[in-house]
Amino acid sequence: MTDARPYVGATAKHVHVTARKARLVADHIRGRSVPEARTVLAFMQRAAARDVEKVLKSAVANAETNPHLRWNGDELYVSAVYVDEGVTLKRWQQRARGRASQILKRTCHITIKLEQAPESVVSPRAAVPAEKPRRLGRGAGGATTRARTPRKKKEVAA
Repeated sequence: MTDARPYVGATAKHVHVTARKARLVADHIRGRSVPEARTVLAFMQRAAARDVEKVLKSAVANAETNPHLRWNGDELYVSAVYVDEGVTLKRWQQRARGRASQILKRTCHITIKLEQAPESVVSPRAAVPAEKPRRLGRGAGGATTRARTPRKKKEVAA
């Protein structure tokens, strides 16, 4: 049987960002506390971060003004973030020799759900181990991690 915990959410529909780009931003805040998620979004360079930040602020406002819950926004964490595809606007661009090319202006729906953090866990991300830094190989555009050893010269028998 599932534990039906109360949650508060917010949704922004028909946002003029592709769902794929917005999902990259949403993945960064999933499972984080609200103050931590706000900090991550404030310093993120992607344009979709502004739209996700608006939805997060709306969800926090919904949680604080709900008369049945009256939650404090700093004690909440992002329990779910998902980005669905919205309506695609189809436009046409003129091309050479009387032809036309189709332009697809994609939209998305951003949904954020907030829950109160359990008392036993300080941060939901505390249990997640940190990733190891990746080593750059030869083809990755960087220097190799190991120092190269000189090759041994073959002796030629005469």
